[in-house]
Amino acid sequence: MSAHINSPNTNSSTIRTWDIFCRVIDNYGDIGVCWRLARQLATEHQQQVRLWVDDLDALIRIWPDALKIDQQILAGVEVRHWPPAFAADIDIAQVVIEAFACDIPDAYLQAMAAQKRAGSAPVWINLEYLSAESWVEDCHGMTSIHPATGLRKTFFFPGFSVKTGGLLREQDLIICRDTFDKRLFLDQINIIQRDESLLVSLFAYENPAIASLLAAWITSPQPVHCLVPQGKILTSINQQPGIELAPGKPFIQGNLQLEVIPFLTQRQYDQLLWACDINFVRGEDSFVRAQWAGKPFVWHIYPQEEQVHLIKLDAFLDKFLAEKSPEFAGKLRGTWHHWNEDKDLNNQWAELLALFPNWQQACRDWHQQLVQQPDLAGQLLALADKPTL
Repeated sequence: MSAHINSPNTNSSTIRTWDIFCRVIDNYGDIGVCWRLARQLATEHQQQVRLWVDDLDALIRIWPDALKIDQQILAGVEVRHWPPAFAADIDIAQVVIEAFACDIPDAYLQAMAAQKRAGSAPVWINLEYLSAESWVEDCHGMTSIHPATGLRKTFFFPGFSVKTGGLLREQDLIICRDTFDKRLFLDQINIIQRDESLLVSLFAYENPAIASLLAAWITSPQPVHCLVPQGKILTSINQQPGIELAPGKPFIQGNLQLEVIPFLTQRQYDQLLWACDINFVRGEDSFVRAQWAGKPFVWHIYPQEEQVHLIKLDAFLDKFLAEKSPEFAGKLRGTWHHWNEDKDLNNQWAELLALFPNWQQACRDWHQQLVQQPDLAGQLLALADKPTL
């Protein structure tokens, strides 16, 4: 990688080389975040980006142009398969991001140390997981010194306030959403929306609570047309008596129509969120994209031991529901907790649906609050522009 490229830079940041290291742990969430970031740095900010990923199959699922080869150029990004061992003479980028504390290879770390000794230490950033917890604001931007090399590492926390690193948001994202053709998109995925129905997307981990949710939709006051991308929740759905959901084989009962849709690319998934009235999302990447859609959503947070994830769930709800009516806040919080704690959703659905206009307005308000804040890629560029100590 060379330090400079000839592409015109429409932003004020210096053009630098970047290495982003990604280990795929949480299905498509880790690679989803890293791939969006890599593309945005390359295409919007003309940075020279190299993405190291250990699971190319995961990238191929969300970006079908990708190939299972060691080195390729995709959307202006150099994508490299993360090998078991790095060569000692590996060239070091000027900015190094280890995503979600994945630990960069030792050979690469030693090469970074050699750069420091030569007087040109790289900017080393640990991109952390997203959380709304209050401590994140205090820890964002903190640094630590690596004991063996003396290299300085900065901890960068995405978040929902100006005291954090913000969220990934492409410069044209809102314009693309607002000019999106819903009818054309549904035609492309062979969906004819059921008359007067709520169009719902359902993307989640396996969840026993799906049984009560489906029961609630069957008797829903308003018809529900649910689109299920192929994934983990489909297993839970097909464990229900009488349901054998498969592509081209919808399930229809009462006021519910369930349909499987193909696994979508990142761009298509954004469009699905824009098209639907309610979005069930999971993990981190789809959770953030649902907020940019500005539509009602339900989050299935990644489960952790000792119910630690529920603390994170409530931390987000505390921010999202601030100053909302107690009735609406209570119903939404109850629905999210029932979904995440495998509890019965039958009553929750009807009660929340009665407050649907409140839900819509809350999501619009939240979206407007977020869009005023600096985006994550821009803040990383600002960090890279600071002098390295």
